[in-house]
Amino acid sequence: MNKSPVQYISNEKGKVTGVIVPIDLWHEIESEKETAYLLKSNEMTKRLLDAKSRGDGISLEASREKLGI
Repeated sequence: MNKSPVQYISNEKGKVTGVIVPIDLWHEIESEKETAYLLKSNEMTKRLLDAKSRGDGISLEASREKLGI
């Protein structure tokens, strides 16, 4: 069994009052929340699916070069 990377914080009575989450996991959770929020809108769902199906994008490296960064 894998140990969870989440650490629980509890008060003096033993009640869990918070958690410590590794930053990579936190970014994943935030990304999933943002996607779920966007998918609530039919228009945004259509835009996301259209963008995903396009094949005419450029790489991150190419965009950085164009921007001079």
